[in-house]
Amino acid sequence: MIKFICYPKCTTCQKAKKWLDDNKIKYDHRDIKEDNPSLEELTAWYKMSGLTLKKFFNTSGLLYKSMELKTKLPTMSDEEQLKLLATDGMLVKRPIAVGKDFVLVGFKESDWSEKL
Repeated sequence: MIKFICYPKCTTCQKAKKWLDDNKIKYDHRDIKEDNPSLEELTAWYKMSGLTLKKFFNTSGLLYKSMELKTKLPTMSDEEQLKLLATDGMLVKRPIAVGKDFVLVGFKESDWSEKL
């Protein structure tokens, strides 16, 4: 079973959930707005993912834009960025699928098919 972290109103998250259901993949559902990922979780996922930290930010989100993070992130350390992500689930790119040895951020069907 994987952890499926999403925002239910997000259309990309809805597509990912439908894909999981259609492919009969069992998951533990978690609403990112109600249950924000902790600093420890985000740090572990970041390390396991092999992605840049910027990939964990919801760059198209209103909060990201209102906080002017496009200009601020390059001057922040990884630790500062992770702490910021842990403050609000709406800053985090979603959906996120977490398995035993992988983390998928965002929904790209080909990537999800390969891992799941």
